Amino acid sequence: MLLQLKNAQNILQNRPFSAVSFSSDAAAAFVSRGVGKGNAEASVAVGYSPTTKASSTVLSISHLTSNTIKTRIPVSSFHFISIVSGPHAASMRNYSAKSDLPPHQEIGMPSLSPTMTEGNIARWLKKEGDKISPGEVLCEVETDKATVEMECMEEGYLAKIIKGDGAQNIKVGEVIAITVEEEQDIAEFKNYEVSASSAPPAEAKAPSETITASSEEPEPAKAPEPRVSQAEATPHSEDRIFSSPLARKLAEDNNVPLSSLKGTGPDGRIVKADVEDYLASAAKTVPHAKAGVSGTVQALNYSDIPNSQIRKVTASRLLLSKQTIPHYYLTVDTRVDKLMQLRGELNVLQEASGGKRISVNDLIIKAAALALQKVPQCNSSWMNDFIRQYHNVNINVAVQTDNGLFVPVIKDADKKGLSKIAEEVKNLAQKAKESTLKPEEYEGGTFTVSNLGGPFGIKQFCAIINPPQSCILAVGSAERRVIPGAGPGEFEFGSFIAVTLSCDHRVVDGAIGAEWLKAFKGYIENPTSMLL
Repeated sequence: MLLQLKNAQNILQNRPFSAVSFSSDAAAAFVSRGVGKGNAEASVAVGYSPTTKASSTVLSISHLTSNTIKTRIPVSSFHFISIVSGPHAASMRNYSAKSDLPPHQEIGMPSLSPTMTEGNIARWLKKEGDKISPGEVLCEVETDKATVEMECMEEGYLAKIIKGDGAQNIKVGEVIAITVEEEQDIAEFKNYEVSASSAPPAEAKAPSETITASSEEPEPAKAPEPRVSQAEATPHSEDRIFSSPLARKLAEDNNVPLSSLKGTGPDGRIVKADVEDYLASAAKTVPHAKAGVSGTVQALNYSDIPNSQIRKVTASRLLLSKQTIPHYYLTVDTRVDKLMQLRGELNVLQEASGGKRISVNDLIIKAAALALQKVPQCNSSWMNDFIRQYHNVNINVAVQTDNGLFVPVIKDADKKGLSKIAEEVKNLAQKAKESTLKPEEYEGGTFTVSNLGGPFGIKQFCAIINPPQSCILAVGSAERRVIPGAGPGEFEFGSFIAVTLSCDHRVVDGAIGAEWLKAFKGYIENPTSMLL
């Protein structure tokens, strides 16, 4: 016990962390102190006071603010100490007072992007029993944006893999593996099962009690009061049914009455799996019922394709965009003969120097970036109480892959040459197709370009704004047209591309959007001006 507390003290004093939690059944208490890294107004100090009696050993936690508060809890009643730590704030180190479990670390599903709520395990690169060191890759995690490598934060051994290859819909913070410090401890976790206390906070329903902060000596521990579940405490409250928010939403969307479901969650709570099981059973019985009424009715032949994380997030964000952003659309035809000629000349130079070939889309990205310099109102976001106008011009480029739509970002595109833009677009597009984009390679965009003309031949389309941005440019294919001349019978041929600017009317007025398109068209039809 004393050795475990020394280890806990060492971790708290030498590692950045987000929260420290203590559990004591004897004291019927739960204490949590949260600390943000770099927060000058709050920090945690740890004291260790060994004495001859284990019952008098205490672990002191001081939450240092303008009024210093200290909490002292008898260690003799501790069952575990949990530290939510590291940059992911999802790994938890549990020191157990039970003799059958040595000190270990529960590795939780990390939050690897700002919008990530759950993830999938693509594959484990380490196997049970392997020695691990800081910086080594443990596994590949499929997030809502890409497949990201999850690195080990501490030295030790991988004792148990809780969520194996292909595990899906794992909530952020949910335990996926166990690590230990000593190799001989690995065998102790062969049949390890995750306890209820290790469940993600979002699903935790048990109310926490607080300890009155005091710098005085601790009062004698009171006998624990019997815990009564909510279902038992309110047997007559038939009008209220306990369910998780996700289960409630899923039931409402499918017109499923919660009263017809039996909860399998804590204290009989209805969870998402209960609703899904009900819908699955209903889907199986409906075709049989219809067949009984009419022998001529045949069930449809179909396949259910699971949605990837990126497709789920894309769907929710685009739905949010169309429901909350007042879109309007401006379309203009741009003649691209001079653009094509310049591209050919530049590619001769690129091939001679061994650089990447410049595409029409690269020239469009550059023209869009320079137009945003001229009309910065289109490089803005709606922030409810104010409009945020960005001084960086970061262009997201829509890339279609087998897994869904990715939008890697070309940062400071207005300051980069065409050769650099061409190289970055090709490298990022390849990473998107391999699902290996890093967060910094798709976050921070201020404007988006979507091109369905070159690869698919679409003449013209209207794109959905990528929030929180206020504009997106939809680019169609080049079309050769006949242009009437000055005199009778005179004509010439020209190539034109139709582009459509989708605007957020809260941020960009119609005249401002038209002004941006005018600037953009000027760069496209006189491309040498982009090189000045």
